[in-house]
Amino acid sequence: MHLSLVEAFGRFGCKPTDRLRALSAMAADGALVLNCSPAHFGHPAQGVLRYEDRLSREAVGAKRTELLGQHLTLALEAALPVRMIVTSVVSETKRGARCHVRSDLIGKVVQFDGDHFIVDFTRPSELHQATPAVRASR
Repeated sequence: MHLSLVEAFGRFGCKPTDRLRALSAMAADGALVLNCSPAHFGHPAQGVLRYEDRLSREAVGAKRTELLGQHLTLALEAALPVRMIVTSVVSETKRGARCHVRSDLIGKVVQFDGDHFIVDFTRPSELHQATPAVRASR
């Protein structure tokens, strides 16, 4: 289902500060909601979808870039979950975009140096499968 950017952020319980080009927002549940571009995804391991980008790719001094930097710092320091919106450009001439949400994936900021950042997304069920259960001793 294709949504507007505002509708996509709304699916995670937040409202972007920039209706057309917001890069991130904080949801009411404390999660970082990240607007992702398809060109920056990779698969470093089975069951992991990695998003890797740089703040410097955006216009210098843009409020949305500064806000994303603040959100990434907060998410890294507090180990907050990251939710994903994927925005695809429909047409360069019309400057339109289509967004969809990936509510099946939850991410974690694994690296942020003030410019370069990496967020790894996994399915919650795969997290449980990758971690062996530990039995309590009686």
